[in-house]
Formats: sequence, C-alpha cells, structure tokens
Amino acid sequence: MITEPDLVACARIVERGDPDRFAATMAAPVAMRQVLFPLYAFNLEIARAPWMSAEPLIAEMRLQWWSDALDEISSGGPVRRHEVATPLSQVLDATGANLLAGCVNARRREAQRLPMADADDLRDYVAETGGALMWVAARALGGTQETRARNIGAATGLANYLLGVPLFLARGSNPLPEMTTAQFTQLVQSHLGKARPSSGPRPALPQRIAELAGWRTVGILKRALRDPAAIPEGRLAEPEVQRRLSLMLRRVF
Repeated sequence: MITEPDLVACARIVERGDPDRFAATMAAPVAMRQVLFPLYAFNLEIARAPWMSAEPLIAEMRLQWWSDALDEISSGGPVRRHEVATPLSQVLDATGANLLAGCVNARRREAQRLPMADADDLRDYVAETGGALMWVAARALGGTQETRARNIGAATGLANYLLGVPLFLARGSNPLPEMTTAQFTQLVQSHLGKARPSSGPRPALPQRIAELAGWRTVGILKRALRDPAAIPEGRLAEPEVQRRLSLMLRRVF
C-alpha cells in the first residue's frame, strides 16, 4: 500500500515538472492517481537524469541507478527506499518494470549526447519513451489495448519532444535530425494518425484515463504542421485558457 507521504511526494514532483500529466491525473478517480503519480514521477526522474551533469559518465550513473531499481522491482526482492522508487514498486509487476527499463535505455542517448540521426531515429525514440510509458500506465490501470496505447503514447511523446526543442537549443544542442520538409510532414502526420485512432472498440475506462495524458497532443502536432518555425521559436503551446478548456472537454466517463 502506497503511503500518503510517498504519494504526495510523487504528486508534487509531477505538479512541478509535468503540469499536463498532473492535470490529467487530477481528473482521474482517486484510486487511479495512486498508480499514475508514481509512474509519471519516475518518467520525470529519468528525463532529467541525463541533464543533471555535464559529465556523460555521471549522467549514465544516474540512469543506471534507475535501471538497478527496476531490476529490483522485476526480481520481486527488496527495493531501495526512495520517494519515487518505493511507491513505483507497489504499482508495477515484473512486466511493467521491464517495459520501463526500455525507457531508461532510450534515455542513454541523451546522457551520451548522441544526436538523432534521422526521422526514423526520432520515431523510434518517441515510441520507446512516450509509447512505452503510456502502455505501462494503461496496463497498470487494467487497460488491454496495447497497440492503441503505444500509438497514442508515441504521438504524445513526439508532441512533448517538439515542445522541448527550445530548451535543448538553450543547452547548446539541436535535438532534431536533418529532415526534408516532406520527411517532417510525414513524421508529424503519421503521429497525428496515431493520436486519433479511428478503428477498434472504444477502450474501457481505465485505458481512457491513461490516454488523458495525451490531451494536448493533437493540437500541438497540428500547429507544428501548419507552422514548423513555431517549434524552435517556442510558439507551439496554445493559450493557457484554451489549454485548460481542452482538458475539460475531453469526455472519458
């Protein structure tokens, strides 16, 4: 059972570092928040780890710490005491821990400061991070539609990645690979299609709750298509009033 202090600690981490997922989680039933906050706090921890030091070796060590923690969860043995690792161990089974290990490995390229080679490289990255995270969240809540969750998660991962481009540029690195206009358009359009599944049965409520994390995805990707220059200039985000309203208009119940 997750203790209240641990849950509050995870919620505060998400509130400070990932306001979109925080808002989506606060719209979920209370019992589901106990699953989602530790997952999203973990995601923030590994997203930040590569940038906590300018030394690649130290950044790698931070990621390895999380890889070791996931190994402990997967093995079913004692898990190190930590404000995120401890509650995470109470919402994951071995399969979920192994899936999140893939997210950690995908972040190693950032610790090593490896550039994206091409559009396919970026496509794989958002699938291994955002796609895997959404499936783990949906699965932990009781969702069953893996392909749908991974697709929506990958699209959300790309939207968040594009929102983060100005931050990367401020750090002195360009996170985008060399792409022709046609390649960029194809990349974004394909993920727009993933963000809006048009076939298959409507998922049960638990999976729809997990999908709330992608509530801004379609709008962000549409704006990126219309105005690619908005990406490096930091103009992809919608006005705050529109942002809040778009979540309120999502119908999951």
